[in-house]
Order: sequence, then structure tokens, then C-alpha cells
Amino acid sequence: MNETALTRIAEALERLSPAPAPTPDFTVADAFIWHTAPDRLEPVAQVNRVALPLLLGVDRARDILLENTMQFARGHGANNALLWGARGMGKSSLVKAVHAAVRAQGLPCTLVEIQREDLPSVGRLLNHLRRAPESRFVLFCDDLSFSHDDQHYKSLKAVLDGGIEGRPDNVVLYATSNRRHLMPRDMIENERSSAISPSEAVEEKVSLSDRFGLWLGFHPCTQDEYLAMIDGYCRAYGLDVDAETLRAEAIEWQATRGARSGRVAWQFFCDLAGRMGRAV
Repeated sequence: MNETALTRIAEALERLSPAPAPTPDFTVADAFIWHTAPDRLEPVAQVNRVALPLLLGVDRARDILLENTMQFARGHGANNALLWGARGMGKSSLVKAVHAAVRAQGLPCTLVEIQREDLPSVGRLLNHLRRAPESRFVLFCDDLSFSHDDQHYKSLKAVLDGGIEGRPDNVVLYATSNRRHLMPRDMIENERSSAISPSEAVEEKVSLSDRFGLWLGFHPCTQDEYLAMIDGYCRAYGLDVDAETLRAEAIEWQATRGARSGRVAWQFFCDLAGRMGRAV
């Protein structure tokens, strides 16, 4: 076999099983997104987030998560956190805002986002983060949930609490979900009712949420909180609107949406700013 053929075989093998990517330079950005095929950590030039003072109606969750993240960034004990509850109430926004607030204190804290479908590769990601012990990483998984036959949750258990290697000391996991137990209630009830041992039927999946040290619940906001959110956005962006007009239009907007949340408040504000010729 000639040298050209050997070279082609070597190149083909390299494509099938490429060498592990080098650990990236974590000083080039304060946030990264994990991608697979091939594995890589892509820096985020500018994180899409809302300032922490603008997140209203979630005071308790805000204070607890901020304190936990500050402890972690200082190298002290800290818990993994599950932010669960009503949609549109700022769960993912709070994670990103807290990260910015901790960075503003001059503490080392890098945000790394991983998609739910990439959870099977989390072990390879942790190997990269483990090789940068001088950095502190908040591993962020947004909108985390599992269906009845979904096996991705098994990949996450070692990150939370388990496995021989365990979670690196410089990594903490924050996840958001609309579900407290990360799986639909009807699936939990179905497994309990049809299993020979009901308590064991759901133990494996429900135990995943038990491995989060912090459970922070988010609930639908009141009308006063909804209006306060909009007023806060107007003041932050310098929009001068008559109070009564603003209130009437905001209430009409949420009535047409059939919902009231932080996301609805922001959507109304974007519409208002656009009608006033302002960029946000």
C-alpha cells in the first residue's frame, strides 16, 4: 500500500474519531455555549439579558440565587439550583442577571450553556471545565424536562450528585423548568398506578430533581407586579408615558394575551417603545 493510500486512511480515521478539542481560553468571554459534532465551546460576545433590578416579583428567588452564586464564585460551598414554575416569570433571565451581578463584583464566574439534547455529552464538557481549576463555571440548562421514555436524565445525574469522578469543584449546575419534578405529572401518576411497586416506579426519574440543593419556585404575578414591571422598564429606558394611559393599555394587552407574566410585560413594553419610536 502506497503512502498516498495510507494518508487517505489516516485522514478518514481522523474525521471519524477526531482528537479531543483543546480547552478554550476562558478569558476571551464571560459566557460560552457548548456545541457537539464537533465538540467545542463557543464564546458569546454579548449575553442577551435583563438587568437584575428590573426583575420584579421574584425577590426571594433573586436573593437566594445571588447569594448562592456569590458563595460559589468565592470558592465556598454552594448548591445546584432548579428554578421551576410558571412560564414567562423570569427563570432564565434571573440566571443570566445573577451571573452579570456576580461578574460586576469582580468575582470569577463563567456561564456555560448546554442544550437538553446535548446532555449525553456532558461528561466531555466537564473534562474541559475540570482542566481550568482557576475558573468558576455555572453550567446552565434552560427549559429542562423529560418525557416518559427519555434517557437523557441519566447523563445529568453524575453532574448533580453521583459517579466516581463526581462534579468538578469549580462547576455548579443551574437549570430551569416549568415542572417541579422535570416530568409531566400525568406520567408520574400513570407509572404509580400501573407499577407493581408504585414507589419504585418513579423513584429513578423523580430523584433527579431531588439532587438539586435549591428549589426556587416561580408563580404567576399579580396585576400590581405586572404593572410595576412595565413601569420599571419605562423608567429604565426613559419612556415618558401618562400613568393612566399606560395602565389602561397594559391591562388591555394582558387581557388580549390571556396571561400575565414578566414575559408579557416585556412584550407590551417592546410594542410601546416601538410605537414611540424608541429602540430597546
